Amino acid sequence: MGKRLDPRVDIRAGGKPGDLGWVISRHGALYAAEFGWNQEFEVLVAGIATDFFLSHDLVREHCWFAEFEGRTVGSVFLVKSTETIAKLRMLIVEPDARGLGIGAALVEICIEYAIAAGYERMTLWTDSVLVAARRLYQSIGFELVESSSYHSFGHDLISETWEVELSKAKI
Repeated sequence: MGKRLDPRVDIRAGGKPGDLGWVISRHGALYAAEFGWNQEFEVLVAGIATDFFLSHDLVREHCWFAEFEGRTVGSVFLVKSTETIAKLRMLIVEPDARGLGIGAALVEICIEYAIAAGYERMTLWTDSVLVAARRLYQSIGFELVESSSYHSFGHDLISETWEVELSKAKI
C-alpha cells in the first residue's frame, strides 16, 4: 500500500474518539472554503458518518484515517452498497497535506479491503468540481458511469457516479 505515500504519514483504522467530529467538521469547513458550499453539505456528511459509526458491518465496512506528524489530515470510508458492490465514501485530505500520496493510499486501502471482503466492484459519488479527486479515481481505473445536474449545497452542480471492477483496479 501507498507506493507514493510519504513515510511521515500513518494510516490507521478509524473509530477513536474525535474521528466522527473530525470527519463532519473538516468536510463542512473545507468544502465551504474551497467551493462555497453551504451547511447542507455538512449535514449530509453528518448523517452518513453517524449512520456508519452507529451501525456499520464490522466485517464488510471500514474506515481509515491518515495522520501526518501526529495530526489527522485525511479519511475515507468503505460501505456496503450491495453484496457484490462496495461504496467509497467521504474521501478527504487536508489542503496542506495534499501531494503526500494520502488520497491514493486511502483509496488503495479501500480497494484492498473490498477485495478481501468479497466485493467485485466499487462505486462512488462525487461532483464534477472535485477535479483532483476525479483525476485520482480515473488513474486507479474508475470510470464515469452516470452524471446529472442538480442544485444543492447552495449551487448548481453536476453529480457523478464512478465505478471500477476491483480485479482491474490499478493499485
